[in-house]
Amino acid sequence: MPRARLLRVQAWPRLTRRGGTLLVVGVLLLVLSLWFDLRDILLLAFVGIAMPLAALAFVALQAPRVAVQRAFEPPVVPAGAWATVRLVVQNRSRRTFDGARWRDTVQAGLAAPAEAILPALGRWEGALPSGDDTVRLEYRLRTPRRGVYAVGPLRIGTADPFGLARIARVVGNAHDLVVTPRVTELDATVGSVASIDGSLHGLQRRTHPNSDELIAREYRYGDPLRRVNWAATARRGELMVREEEQRGDPEARLLVDTTLSGRAAQAQARREPGDPPDLRFELGIEIAASVGVHLLEHGFRLRCDPLHAPASIAGQLGAGEVYRSPGGEHAFLEDLARLETPGRGRAHRDRERDQAAELIAPRSREARMPGIAVLIDPDVVEAHALVALRPTLEPAIAFVTESVSPTVIELLEESDWRIVTVRRPNEIASAWTSAWRDARGGAAQRSGAGRAR
Repeated sequence: MPRARLLRVQAWPRLTRRGGTLLVVGVLLLVLSLWFDLRDILLLAFVGIAMPLAALAFVALQAPRVAVQRAFEPPVVPAGAWATVRLVVQNRSRRTFDGARWRDTVQAGLAAPAEAILPALGRWEGALPSGDDTVRLEYRLRTPRRGVYAVGPLRIGTADPFGLARIARVVGNAHDLVVTPRVTELDATVGSVASIDGSLHGLQRRTHPNSDELIAREYRYGDPLRRVNWAATARRGELMVREEEQRGDPEARLLVDTTLSGRAAQAQARREPGDPPDLRFELGIEIAASVGVHLLEHGFRLRCDPLHAPASIAGQLGAGEVYRSPGGEHAFLEDLARLETPGRGRAHRDRERDQAAELIAPRSREARMPGIAVLIDPDVVEAHALVALRPTLEPAIAFVTESVSPTVIELLEESDWRIVTVRRPNEIASAWTSAWRDARGGAAQRSGAGRAR
């Protein structure tokens, strides 16, 4: 049980409507008694003035001791869903606590619950607790958008026995409710391990031509026949398969535009923390979430890189972060939930330009892997970094929003990136299917041309 603490005063004590009326009546009686020398009503005037003032002093000095626990169900909730907030309030005083009202404070963007009556709490029972000193509260929150929202502290309003004065106090600390992006279910027959395993192996053989001859093992029940090493089978006299082809978790690379450093940079620089969310940025995050979860659920190790790594993003979507299933999809979505809409000026981005090429530059002798870029509004420098990265990616697919400039799209298309435009969230699934079918068709054509040569 957390340590009990005194309720913190959130506002000065104030008179209720009853207390304010009594004070006004007392002042009027005082004026009348002095003006007309009516000493008989002077006592009533003093009572009318003294009682509200005494009530203010009472609620200010009588601070109850209350401990609060808060939990969310589920602890991480997707955008658009409901979260249940459960509170456990315990009286830590030797006096009963009743007549109070409670309301949990929430961050802007969530609908706060209505104020309600707090059930009576008995005296604190430290030795043999029976539960009379504890009450459990519950309410629901709708989470319209992704992000990390502060819920709490608990606001408790108390009044004097006559209802003349009230005071609002807060107890406990705020807790973060993580709201992950919406995830669109993608077609399981495309973009999976089975659909691209053959092309991945062919690319690896061209990158490391001798690697598939180094390790072979005997055939085991369930091994696909396409993985049979016929040369080793002929030498050994028994069915052999290539060990390195038994990749249960091939790697894919996801690049996310987290800075919006293109044409809308000046507009982003004027953004304030309380401004409405950027719908283009939210669409890009939904695309990244849907693609990343799909790849993780289908056996990929997901390497996620932002195009830039500015100070406002660092630690939230780390450069080169690798997610693995099971469990990786939850960490991936939580990292995306913590991304803030960029709002920094052009001067800050200019100092980070040189980091972009180094951040996503291809490593020496790096094997090719599937690459997916989610572009919202990149600049030409970031486009050139993606062009330099293209030789290490196969297939290379870029999901772009309508805000991406034609110059950037032209640069990527010239370097053989497959460009797919997504305008609305309901187009994500169809764009994914179209992109992979076209990518597989293009890969087949290049493979056929290579064999013809």
